[in-house]
Amino acid sequence: MTSRSIPRLVAAILLGTCTAAIGLPTPIAVAGCSAAHWVSSWYAAPADAFSVGDEFGAPTLAVGDQSYRMVVTPHRGGAQTRVQLSNRYRAVPLTIDRATVAIQADGAAVQPDSVRSLTFGGDVGVTIAPRAEVVSDPVGLAVTAWQPVAIGFHTVGVATLLTQHQVGDATSYYTLPGSGDHTADIGGVAFSRRTTAVLVASGLDVLAPGDVSAVVALGDSITDGFETAGLPGSFDLVGTDSRYPDFLQRRLEAAGLPMSVVNAGISGNRVIAPGSSASALDRLDSDVIDRAGVTDVIVVEGINDVKEFPVAAADEVIAGYEELIGRLHAAGLRVHLGTLSGGILPFAEPARQRVDAWIRTQLLSDSVVDFDAALRDSANPAVLAAQYASADRLHPSSVGYQRMADTIDLATLTANHC
Repeated sequence: MTSRSIPRLVAAILLGTCTAAIGLPTPIAVAGCSAAHWVSSWYAAPADAFSVGDEFGAPTLAVGDQSYRMVVTPHRGGAQTRVQLSNRYRAVPLTIDRATVAIQADGAAVQPDSVRSLTFGGDVGVTIAPRAEVVSDPVGLAVTAWQPVAIGFHTVGVATLLTQHQVGDATSYYTLPGSGDHTADIGGVAFSRRTTAVLVASGLDVLAPGDVSAVVALGDSITDGFETAGLPGSFDLVGTDSRYPDFLQRRLEAAGLPMSVVNAGISGNRVIAPGSSASALDRLDSDVIDRAGVTDVIVVEGINDVKEFPVAAADEVIAGYEELIGRLHAAGLRVHLGTLSGGILPFAEPARQRVDAWIRTQLLSDSVVDFDAALRDSANPAVLAAQYASADRLHPSSVGYQRMADTIDLATLTANHC
């Protein structure tokens, strides 16, 4: 048993399982995991409340009396569903008088007979307090993995600067201001505007068997799935489910492992300081620890700390990792720390190299995933290999994201939470 295995084994005993912690070839389920529980199936970490643009780059108009239909793709199916709505980045309440969930048909249209009204503590409408989030009551809508779901809601009153996740992985829809409540519409005619941001809707959980657990991918734009293959730059992966957490989900399914991978990446995110969103340390509880059914966390973050103003020293990033790992372990979660791949500005390269050297040799995390070694150009280790890179040689292409998912040792992941 290696030095790294000792804290992993202790954590495994506390969690009631001793599977990957002692080096078994694949995760296994523990007998007795029979009680159904909620598991996060899709997540989009709330990032900010800036004005978003539609697919043509025009600013969206969110002023009230509008309906929204956010399209999300669950990684895990279930017979019952619940939805999380977020007002995290607004200093004033947000009133929603009706919310729905349905199975997408085509575009903004949904499948007939699939629309379900959501309630919140038994009430049809909900006012979400400033900086707060709400979770709906369970609803009897069966969702299937990889089948897009439409989360609808109608805003009343002043509804400007809605909380959003800007780099969405699908095209979503909304109506013009003053157009009324269209959340129950089967057709999509009223939803004349489109956006690739995800507004207000931030999570979808499913009721799953007791042996199902969730893996949270915590990170920045590389986890978020940003790709610069074309112009203007961030829309190439929209609708393709080609981020590394998506490819990891497919690997888990092929291996028959009952795990759901949820994406908590935010483009521009940092470990220790706020950027366009709260730092990883500041959002650790809400975006990771509080996710339903979570047992494991894959962390790939720190590039923005060492290359963006205010620039952090390598030692500061390492101290941030130490705090992050300690808090996640205290919550009973296993931590898989990823190295930082190249492609950053030359002045930041020494700090990246020092951080990666520490990641590879530290004994705090439960495993290390060497993404840098998997993606780098052997002739120039400071950048990504051409076959794995998108145009900026910093963000991976879809082939690179597949490579990242293939680099993760499935045997290190916990198969259940029991």
